[in-house]
Amino acid sequence: MVRDPNRLALAVRGLARMLLWRGGHRGEVSDHFDGRRFHNVDGPQARGYGGVWRWRLERMRGGLERWPTWTEAQPGAAPPRRVEGTGLRLTFVNHATVLLQTGGMNVLTDPIWSWRASPVPWAGPKRRRPPGILMEDLPPIDVVLVSHNHYDHMDLPTLRTLKSVHAPRFFTPWGNGELLQREGIGPVTEMDWWQTATLAEPMQLTCVPARHFSSRGFLDHDRTLWCGFVIHGESGPIYFAADTGFGSHFEQIAKRFGPPRLALLPIGAYLPRWFMGPVHMSPTQAVQAHQILRARMSIGIHFGTFANADDSPRQALEELHNAWQQRAQQTGEFRVLEPGEALEAPE
Repeated sequence: MVRDPNRLALAVRGLARMLLWRGGHRGEVSDHFDGRRFHNVDGPQARGYGGVWRWRLERMRGGLERWPTWTEAQPGAAPPRRVEGTGLRLTFVNHATVLLQTGGMNVLTDPIWSWRASPVPWAGPKRRRPPGILMEDLPPIDVVLVSHNHYDHMDLPTLRTLKSVHAPRFFTPWGNGELLQREGIGPVTEMDWWQTATLAEPMQLTCVPARHFSSRGFLDHDRTLWCGFVIHGESGPIYFAADTGFGSHFEQIAKRFGPPRLALLPIGAYLPRWFMGPVHMSPTQAVQAHQILRARMSIGIHFGTFANADDSPRQALEELHNAWQQRAQQTGEFRVLEPGEALEAPE
């Protein structure tokens, strides 16, 4: 796991930023930006601080089924150095971190190898199992996708290590580049929804809508954008949904890109629904999203590593299984991998 050598200085800086950071995007008004803050275009916004405190109090009264303090697991095998052509290999690392290998390119999504998803090393959500792949076993990383600025998706210690060891290109939605560049992380390409960048001909990357929110502190709520990503080229569309509630964006993505060859869909951190529903879809909704997308294969992500909500480690898997069994005329596959497990996606 990643541990910064100068932990105290970095922790003080992280805490100060959480309290004082006001960074964010400045630009033209759009359907999801009012000139100061971003917002979702359909469905409710995230609950405010009043909702957060209500949920915290309910958790302390027994709303959270206890997670194991630690689940020991051996790391998976080191991935191959490259996968050429239209082959597509994925390795589930943990949480929303997936290694995608296709077309001779290695892509990491929302990488986190840190002990805690937090601005400081002594408090905040801590991981309940080790990453499925050792950091030193990663192949050369060409591209890192950072979907939004929450600590379990934009993990600065991990990103600094990747920058130092692999020197990849970083892609993130509007407003997040300033923080990354201040941390010496780059080169960074910021993107708006539906904007496309070239990874390597003919492989392209499109930033796509998600239904979520952003903040790393008390003063920057929704000042930066959140998103999913679609990688498209000869390997077929690969959709990384990142963190999202259920919404009309799945239909829009399916219409633009056609059925994904592979969809990475979040299934965890979804309870209680009154609080999590606007920003985290349930496993049942993930099955609905799979059907709307007409994905050939979907993989469940965002579960089992951090106790970020009231669902227990296996609860998402049980609901996903039941939802899949109850849906008629299923198409494609919906699978869940253990951390460190890899598979070859069908053509």
